[in-house]
Amino acid sequence: MFNILIVEDEETISHLIEFNLNKEGFKTVIAGDANYAMLLLKDFIPNVIILDLMLPGLQGEDFLRLLKSKNEYKDIAIIILSAKSQESIITKLLADGADDYIVKPFSVKVLIAKIKALLRRIEKKDNKLIFNGIELDLNTFSAYLDNKIIDLTTKEFEVLRLFLSNPNKIFSREELFTKVWGYDSQVQTRTVDVHISSLRKKLGTKSDIIKSKPKVGYGLIL
Repeated sequence: MFNILIVEDEETISHLIEFNLNKEGFKTVIAGDANYAMLLLKDFIPNVIILDLMLPGLQGEDFLRLLKSKNEYKDIAIIILSAKSQESIITKLLADGADDYIVKPFSVKVLIAKIKALLRRIEKKDNKLIFNGIELDLNTFSAYLDNKIIDLTTKEFEVLRLFLSNPNKIFSREELFTKVWGYDSQVQTRTVDVHISSLRKKLGTKSDIIKSKPKVGYGLIL
Protein backbone atom coordinates (compact mmCIF):
# COMPACT_ATOMS: atom_id res chain seq x y z
CA MET A 1 0.00 0.00 0.00
CA PHE A 2 1.34 3.41 -0.97
CA ASN A 3 0.92 6.49 1.22
CA ILE A 4 -0.35 9.78 -0.21
CA LEU A 5 -0.35 13.10 1.67
CA ILE A 6 -2.82 15.67 0.33
CA VAL A 7 -1.87 19.24 1.26
CA GLU A 8 -4.89 21.29 0.19
CA ASP A 9 -6.92 23.90 2.06
CA GLU A 10 -10.10 23.54 -0.04
CA GLU A 11 -12.00 20.71 1.65
CA THR A 12 -14.15 19.95 -1.39
CA ILE A 13 -11.06 19.27 -3.45
CA SER A 14 -9.10 17.40 -0.77
CA HIS A 15 -12.02 15.08 0.03
CA LEU A 16 -12.70 14.47 -3.65
CA ILE A 17 -9.08 13.41 -4.11
CA GLU A 18 -9.11 11.36 -0.90
CA PHE A 19 -12.28 9.48 -1.92
CA ASN A 20 -10.94 8.53 -5.33
CA LEU A 21 -7.46 7.59 -4.11
CA ASN A 22 -8.92 5.39 -1.38
CA LYS A 23 -10.96 3.57 -4.03
CA GLU A 24 -7.66 2.85 -5.81
CA GLY A 25 -6.22 1.30 -2.66
CA PHE A 26 -4.00 4.17 -1.52
CA LYS A 27 -3.69 5.23 2.12
CA THR A 28 -4.34 8.97 2.31
CA VAL A 29 -3.94 11.70 4.91
CA ILE A 30 -5.13 15.30 4.49
CA ALA A 31 -3.41 18.45 5.76
CA GLY A 32 -5.15 21.79 5.36
CA ASP A 33 -1.87 23.71 5.45
CA ALA A 34 1.85 23.09 5.08
CA ASN A 35 2.66 23.69 8.73
CA TYR A 36 0.34 20.87 9.77
CA ALA A 37 1.77 18.72 6.98
CA MET A 38 5.25 19.11 8.50
CA LEU A 39 3.92 17.83 11.82
CA LEU A 40 2.29 14.85 10.12
CA LEU A 41 5.58 13.90 8.47
CA LYS A 42 7.00 12.96 11.87
CA ASP A 43 4.73 9.90 11.93
CA PHE A 44 3.44 9.50 8.37
CA ILE A 45 5.96 9.19 5.54
CA PRO A 46 4.19 9.42 2.19
CA ASN A 47 5.38 8.08 -1.13
CA VAL A 48 3.73 11.04 -2.87
CA ILE A 49 2.60 14.49 -1.73
CA ILE A 50 -0.13 16.30 -3.67
CA LEU A 51 0.59 19.94 -2.95
CA ASP A 52 -1.45 23.09 -3.49
CA LEU A 53 0.52 26.34 -3.73
CA MET A 54 -1.85 28.92 -2.26
CA LEU A 55 -2.09 27.79 1.36
CA PRO A 56 -2.65 29.58 4.66
CA GLY A 57 0.64 30.15 6.48
CA LEU A 58 3.64 28.50 4.85
CA GLN A 59 3.15 28.65 1.09
CA GLY A 60 3.33 25.55 -1.10
CA GLU A 61 6.48 26.58 -2.96
CA ASP A 62 8.30 27.23 0.32
CA PHE A 63 7.12 23.87 1.66
CA LEU A 64 8.49 22.19 -1.48
CA ARG A 65 11.91 23.80 -1.04
CA LEU A 66 11.93 22.93 2.68
CA LEU A 67 11.25 19.25 1.95
CA LYS A 68 13.93 19.06 -0.72
CA SER A 69 16.47 20.56 1.68
CA LYS A 70 16.01 17.77 4.24
CA ASN A 71 17.61 14.37 3.65
CA GLU A 72 14.78 12.44 5.28
CA TYR A 73 12.16 13.97 2.95
CA LYS A 74 14.00 14.79 -0.26
CA ASP A 75 13.06 11.51 -1.96
CA ILE A 76 9.30 11.98 -1.49
CA ALA A 77 7.66 12.56 -4.87
CA ILE A 78 5.67 15.80 -5.11
CA ILE A 79 2.88 16.66 -7.53
CA ILE A 80 1.88 20.33 -7.57
CA LEU A 81 -1.87 20.89 -7.96
CA SER A 82 -2.56 24.58 -8.43
CA ALA A 83 -4.68 27.18 -10.20
CA LYS A 84 -1.48 29.03 -11.10
CA SER A 85 -0.84 28.31 -14.76
CA GLN A 86 2.00 30.67 -15.68
CA GLU A 87 4.78 28.86 -17.53
CA SER A 88 7.45 30.63 -15.48
CA ILE A 89 5.96 29.36 -12.21
CA ILE A 90 5.60 25.80 -13.49
CA THR A 91 9.15 25.59 -14.84
CA LYS A 92 10.58 27.15 -11.64
CA LEU A 93 8.86 24.65 -9.35
CA LEU A 94 9.83 21.69 -11.53
CA ALA A 95 13.42 22.96 -11.35
CA ASP A 96 13.07 23.23 -7.56
CA GLY A 97 12.25 19.53 -7.31
CA ALA A 98 8.54 19.02 -8.04
CA ASP A 99 7.99 15.80 -10.00
CA ASP A 100 4.87 16.95 -11.86
CA TYR A 101 2.52 19.94 -12.13
CA ILE A 102 -1.23 19.82 -12.73
CA VAL A 103 -3.28 22.96 -13.31
CA LYS A 104 -6.72 23.39 -11.73
CA PRO A 105 -9.43 22.65 -12.74
CA PHE A 106 -8.17 19.12 -13.14
CA SER A 107 -9.24 15.60 -14.02
CA VAL A 108 -9.17 13.14 -11.11
CA LYS A 109 -8.51 10.32 -13.58
CA VAL A 110 -5.48 12.16 -14.97
CA LEU A 111 -4.21 12.84 -11.43
CA ILE A 112 -4.49 9.15 -10.51
CA ALA A 113 -2.79 8.11 -13.75
CA LYS A 114 0.10 10.49 -13.04
CA ILE A 115 0.43 9.20 -9.46
CA LYS A 116 0.58 5.60 -10.67
CA ALA A 117 3.14 6.46 -13.36
CA LEU A 118 5.24 8.29 -10.79
CA LEU A 119 5.09 5.36 -8.37
CA ARG A 120 6.25 2.98 -11.10
CA ARG A 121 9.29 5.18 -11.65
CA ILE A 122 9.96 5.35 -7.91
CA GLU A 123 9.86 1.56 -7.60
CA LYS A 124 12.41 1.18 -10.38
CA LYS A 125 14.65 4.06 -9.33
CA ASP A 126 18.19 2.86 -8.68
CA ASN A 127 16.85 -0.56 -7.64
CA LYS A 128 16.48 0.59 -4.05
CA LEU A 129 13.92 0.11 -1.31
CA ILE A 130 13.51 3.21 0.85
CA PHE A 131 11.27 3.82 3.85
CA ASN A 132 11.51 6.25 6.76
CA GLY A 133 15.28 6.66 6.65
CA ILE A 134 15.95 2.98 5.95
CA GLU A 135 17.45 2.22 2.54
CA LEU A 136 18.36 -1.07 0.92
CA ASP A 137 20.50 -0.96 -2.20
CA LEU A 138 19.60 -4.15 -4.07
CA ASN A 139 22.50 -3.73 -6.48
CA THR A 140 25.22 -3.71 -3.84
CA PHE A 141 23.27 -5.44 -1.05
CA SER A 142 24.08 -2.53 1.23
CA ALA A 143 21.83 -1.21 4.00
CA TYR A 144 21.65 2.35 5.30
CA LEU A 145 20.00 3.97 8.28
CA ASP A 146 19.62 7.75 8.01
CA ASN A 147 22.30 7.71 5.27
CA LYS A 148 24.79 5.77 7.44
CA ILE A 149 25.69 2.24 6.43
CA ILE A 150 24.64 -0.53 8.81
CA ASP A 151 26.15 -4.00 8.91
CA LEU A 152 23.47 -6.61 8.25
CA THR A 153 24.01 -10.31 7.77
CA THR A 154 22.74 -11.80 4.51
CA LYS A 155 19.65 -13.23 6.22
CA GLU A 156 18.91 -9.97 8.07
CA PHE A 157 19.14 -8.12 4.76
CA GLU A 158 16.74 -10.60 3.12
CA VAL A 159 14.26 -10.37 6.01
CA LEU A 160 14.25 -6.57 5.83
CA ARG A 161 14.01 -6.71 2.03
CA LEU A 162 10.95 -8.96 2.32
CA PHE A 163 9.29 -6.60 4.80
CA LEU A 164 10.01 -3.44 2.78
CA SER A 165 8.72 -5.13 -0.38
CA ASN A 166 5.50 -6.22 1.34
CA PRO A 167 4.38 -3.44 3.71
CA ASN A 168 1.34 -4.08 5.92
CA LYS A 169 1.70 -7.85 5.56
CA ILE A 170 2.33 -10.13 8.52
CA PHE A 171 4.40 -13.23 7.74
CA SER A 172 4.25 -16.32 9.93
CA ARG A 173 7.56 -17.68 11.18
CA GLU A 174 7.14 -20.62 8.84
CA GLU A 175 6.61 -18.29 5.86
CA LEU A 176 9.66 -16.22 6.77
CA PHE A 177 11.78 -19.32 7.22
CA THR A 178 10.70 -20.69 3.84
CA LYS A 179 11.09 -17.41 1.93
CA VAL A 180 14.40 -16.33 3.45
CA TRP A 181 16.13 -19.61 4.28
CA GLY A 182 14.61 -21.42 1.32
CA TYR A 183 13.16 -24.53 2.90
CA ASP A 184 10.48 -25.65 5.34
CA SER A 185 11.18 -26.47 8.95
CA GLN A 186 8.98 -27.27 11.90
CA VAL A 187 11.92 -27.25 14.31
CA GLN A 188 14.19 -24.32 13.49
CA THR A 189 11.71 -21.46 13.08
CA ARG A 190 13.02 -20.14 16.40
CA THR A 191 15.96 -18.82 14.36
CA VAL A 192 13.53 -16.29 12.85
CA ASP A 193 13.00 -14.73 16.30
CA VAL A 194 16.75 -14.50 16.81
CA HIS A 195 17.28 -12.72 13.48
CA ILE A 196 14.34 -10.34 14.06
CA SER A 197 15.73 -9.44 17.49
CA SER A 198 19.17 -8.76 16.01
CA LEU A 199 17.68 -6.74 13.14
CA ARG A 200 15.67 -4.58 15.53
CA LYS A 201 18.80 -3.78 17.55
CA LYS A 202 20.64 -2.70 14.41
CA LEU A 203 17.72 -0.48 13.33
CA GLY A 204 17.88 1.37 16.66
CA THR A 205 15.25 4.09 16.91
CA LYS A 206 13.57 2.79 13.72
CA SER A 207 13.12 -0.72 15.14
CA ASP A 208 9.44 -0.16 15.88
CA ILE A 209 8.57 -0.39 12.17
CA ILE A 210 8.85 -4.17 12.55
CA LYS A 211 5.69 -5.28 14.29
CA SER A 212 5.01 -8.64 15.85
CA LYS A 213 1.65 -10.30 16.39
CA PRO A 214 1.62 -12.98 19.09
CA LYS A 215 1.18 -16.48 17.67
CA VAL A 216 1.07 -15.00 14.13
CA GLY A 217 4.42 -13.58 13.03
CA TYR A 218 6.18 -10.40 11.91
CA GLY A 219 5.78 -7.63 9.38
CA LEU A 220 6.38 -4.01 8.53
CA ILE A 221 3.29 -1.90 9.25
CA LEU A 222 2.98 1.58 7.71
